[in-house]
Amino acid sequence: MSTTSPDVTGFLAAAATPAGATTLAVFAGAIVLFVTGWLAPEVTGLLAAALLVAFKVLKPDEAVQGFGAPALITLMGLFALSAGLFRSGGVDRLRALIGSDAIRSPRRMIALLVAVVAPISGFIPNTPIVATLLPVLENWCQRRGISPSRVMLPMSFAVVLGGTLTLLGTSTNLLASDVSRQLGFGSIDLFDFTAIGIPIWLLGGLYLVAVSDRLLPDRGLQGDDLLADLTRGGYFTDVLIPEGSELVGQSLHNSRLQRRFDVDVLELHRGNQSFTAPLADLPLQAGDRLLLRCQRHDLLRLQQERTVTLAPISDKEADLDELQSGTQRLVEVLLPAGSSIGGSSVRELRFRQRYNATLLAVRRGRQVLRDLLGKVVLQAGDVLLLQAPLDALRGLQDSSDLVLLDELEKDLPTTNRKGIALLVAVLVIVLPLFKLINLMAAVLLGVVVMVATGCLRPGELQRAVRWDVILLLGSLSCFSVAMQNTGLARGLALDLLHSLQGWPAYGVLVVVFLLAQLFTETLSNGATVVLLTPIATELARGLALPPLAFIYAILFAASQSFLTPIGYQCNLMVMGPGRYRFLDMTRYGAPLTLGLTLLAPWLICRHFGL
Repeated sequence: MSTTSPDVTGFLAAAATPAGATTLAVFAGAIVLFVTGWLAPEVTGLLAAALLVAFKVLKPDEAVQGFGAPALITLMGLFALSAGLFRSGGVDRLRALIGSDAIRSPRRMIALLVAVVAPISGFIPNTPIVATLLPVLENWCQRRGISPSRVMLPMSFAVVLGGTLTLLGTSTNLLASDVSRQLGFGSIDLFDFTAIGIPIWLLGGLYLVAVSDRLLPDRGLQGDDLLADLTRGGYFTDVLIPEGSELVGQSLHNSRLQRRFDVDVLELHRGNQSFTAPLADLPLQAGDRLLLRCQRHDLLRLQQERTVTLAPISDKEADLDELQSGTQRLVEVLLPAGSSIGGSSVRELRFRQRYNATLLAVRRGRQVLRDLLGKVVLQAGDVLLLQAPLDALRGLQDSSDLVLLDELEKDLPTTNRKGIALLVAVLVIVLPLFKLINLMAAVLLGVVVMVATGCLRPGELQRAVRWDVILLLGSLSCFSVAMQNTGLARGLALDLLHSLQGWPAYGVLVVVFLLAQLFTETLSNGATVVLLTPIATELARGLALPPLAFIYAILFAASQSFLTPIGYQCNLMVMGPGRYRFLDMTRYGAPLTLGLTLLAPWLICRHFGL
């Protein structure tokens, strides 16, 4: 092997070693899987850790040390705390404020989101905030006759901006703190970078309000309602089973009605009796009246074969109104990022049996899927139209797999523990602030108090934790350790040092910030932190600059994504309800991204006196 000075070919020398080459190969494979989505991100992280151990790049304890990190334990507790706060009614006033009729225009709503919701997201993980406010905001849009596309994206951006006000705002902040600790620079305290985050929040919020009228699309309300779209297409049909039909005497499960045709039976009426799902084993009789969801050509075929006939009353809208006014409801739900049912088909999930709900349609971006729904593979961001009993929908409100986009709060019992939940949340912040107790200990004690006082049930505690995030962040720490152990981080930093030698600190931080943003938009924020932080801190040492300044640059760049729905889960969650196209986000977010690329490094320089 060449003995060229590592100052010239530091990265190449490290990459030429067996351990370095293996690390790069695993890293390249992980990038491919992250970008293509062939494997779930958390599975990709676990695969990377396993390969680095299998090829002896890392020892087993090095590969999994991230799972025992205080930051990861703190994050698990934060998920539970936020669930207790939301489910005990601790944010009822916030929901009432957002849904208030006193807010009459999109611009005022965006200003309210920036002023109130963004600071709250500095202390609560942002995904639960978006999930909670989505139905409130949709309901407000319907009442005011305003397109959801005018306010949904600003809500997501406001939450993302607020996430960098404190250490608790995002999982990325906590991960950056843990990587900083592993690298020997110490953990980041709760309000260490708040002085940088406040100007970013204020100026970013001013941008969101100022340009919303010009850069946000107005999709309107006409055609936005998935239910209305389906009924206009005639996909709900009232039919009768005539004498002599092959269905007489058979159950739906044994008949060919749902095996050969794309048909869902939503209700069965027999005389004065009405039956709803599950209907699979109910024997059918002549004269039974069925409410079907079906395609036109399937209905024609069924009529030609005298399997069914059209019912005398053909007003589909009236049938749907009956459904809505009875115990059955038609609602839209969102499949959020990290849902355990994402990536599975409706048939594999046994969706109807699992949720006691019938899937009627799926909206994916601007596309509405109605045909062969059993074969549809559900994806994060999908909006599903469901028909289900009220009891089943109440159960969905406690599920982390689906987010109900219709408000059912009036159907729920009143909570009386919101005062306890709010007190616990305040103490979790105040006690570490005054150094009375460690942050991780405060969060864990807060979770215990939430469960002990009934703000959160043990079963809800387990469901509240985003295990996909925990698995991803815990496994990705192996890359940071491997980059350090193999010399790849130092080698790449040396190469960058030669390119940036003589640059002012501000210029170097702009380069680091821009590189981290590109990684975040194409990979994930967690991967960006663990991959780039070791390189950036080595670069800082070579330039005799504070490593913590470079850690802050990566933290802010990785925690703020405004160009694509890929980089941040909140952005993906509003794509369906807001009826956005991919480039809508880029058009609205590009000026903000450019502004932050110039502003954040300048604020960091001022903070560290560079």
